Amino acid sequence: MTGTLGPIGLSLAYLRRNRLATGLNLLLLALGVAAIAGLALIDAQMQGRLTRDVAGIDLVVGAKGSPLQLILSSVYQADVPTGNVPLATLEDLRRNPLVKQAIPVALGDSYRGFRIVGTTPDYPAHYQAVPAEGRMFAAAMEATVGASVARAAGLRVGDTIAGSHGLTPGGEVHAHMPYTIVGILAPTGTVVDRLVLTPVESVWAVHDHHHHHDDDGDGDGDHAEVPGTQPPREVTAILVRYASPLAAARLPRAINSESGAQAASPAAELVRLMSLLGAGLDAFRAIGVLLVLTSALGTFVALTNALQQRRYDLAVMRSLGASRARIVVQIGVEALLVSGTGTLAGLALAHGGLALFATLSPRARDFGLSPWTVVPAELGLLGLAVAVAAVAAALPAIQAYRTDVARTLAQS
Repeated sequence: MTGTLGPIGLSLAYLRRNRLATGLNLLLLALGVAAIAGLALIDAQMQGRLTRDVAGIDLVVGAKGSPLQLILSSVYQADVPTGNVPLATLEDLRRNPLVKQAIPVALGDSYRGFRIVGTTPDYPAHYQAVPAEGRMFAAAMEATVGASVARAAGLRVGDTIAGSHGLTPGGEVHAHMPYTIVGILAPTGTVVDRLVLTPVESVWAVHDHHHHHDDDGDGDGDHAEVPGTQPPREVTAILVRYASPLAAARLPRAINSESGAQAASPAAELVRLMSLLGAGLDAFRAIGVLLVLTSALGTFVALTNALQQRRYDLAVMRSLGASRARIVVQIGVEALLVSGTGTLAGLALAHGGLALFATLSPRARDFGLSPWTVVPAELGLLGLAVAVAAVAAALPAIQAYRTDVARTLAQS
């Protein structure tokens, strides 16, 4: 028996004989590891992406409402805007000596779920985004698209696209005002990858035409403007960089005192966002740890019960020349096979689940979640597999080590 089968072969044979208990322990461990690994993947990627997207932006100015919503919509492009502010607000900020840079952001339309952002070339420059093909937008109705947009939609320089009203797919298509793709940006790992960038004037032009168009189709020109007039110029938000540390103390207070605008600190809202997300992540992480501990306990019970059933087999192995160390190794290999297989299955389940989530959920795309990223915590989980095996096998291995061969054979 010992000559034909090594420790791994014997362990596999014993585990197959106890399929139900082995399968249950594998399932519990895989689910626990998947929960922990999945949360580690999401946490690491989200923190990295959230930090990169907000880097260098000292203040966001927008319409009154939730400061967090303003940051999510204008910086992370992951929520609906709080409203618009007059173009005069942007002009005032650009004249303010406390402001080094003020970048407009105008939202309202999307293309296949990707947001169309009216802005200036300062916006992609802030994220160090440069064209991999073509050039940066310059005139109205020109667009430069992020790498993810071009890849997902199969866009090339020279193509034309039509935006749809609203920030989610399914809105009214503005086929009468197509954008011409003049450039495709190189990947940056930031929010820019998922955007269609165009001058602010493009957004105004599209919506000017929409307002002048007869919505109900009765030909009466319900929304026609008085000749020679145009709708008030507005932007959704303004991304601000301070000219000096003094601006942090004075500028937000001055803006928030105005009736139609608010100033939100991206750094403060990022801390708030991570604290909100952290509470939920901690709860799921605790569930994962509980499942892993339950699996370790189950493996321990299974090995202990199996030891009672296999005392005679182990005694025969000893009588055929197997050392006590070989018996201990045998028990350890069984535990390691269960914990190792369960851990690898859990890691595969975590990445597979994230791949499915990234495919089905637009929120995953908003935050740039990728199933192909490997985080350091996963290496720690492989170490956890060894620890679970050691804990589960410790007492059964000690009992096997102390087995009295002669008495066991005589009793059997």
